[in-house]
Amino acid sequence: MSKQKSTLNPIQGKNQNLSTDVEFAIGKENFKYIAIGVGILVIGFLLMAGGKSDDPNVFNPEIFSFRRISLAPMIVVGGFAFIGWAIMKKPKE
Repeated sequence: MSKQKSTLNPIQGKNQNLSTDVEFAIGKENFKYIAIGVGILVIGFLLMAGGKSDDPNVFNPEIFSFRRISLAPMIVVGGFAFIGWAIMKKPKE
């Protein structure tokens, strides 16, 4: 049930029923899924971090590890896809 109150619109001079309940385009469940997707993104970016060398004159091949070159970007793309799905998912009524 929505709470309604009748008010006089000063522009049109007519009574209108204004609802005090606000409904967003996406539901509460969708926001939870979006938060999970952001968490997946954070994990992906954290997996990409690191690999620097302590000495700038020495090359560290750790930057080309499987984790940074393959795994982390796949997780980030998966996180973006999950967020897209979370936005498009039809909320339960």
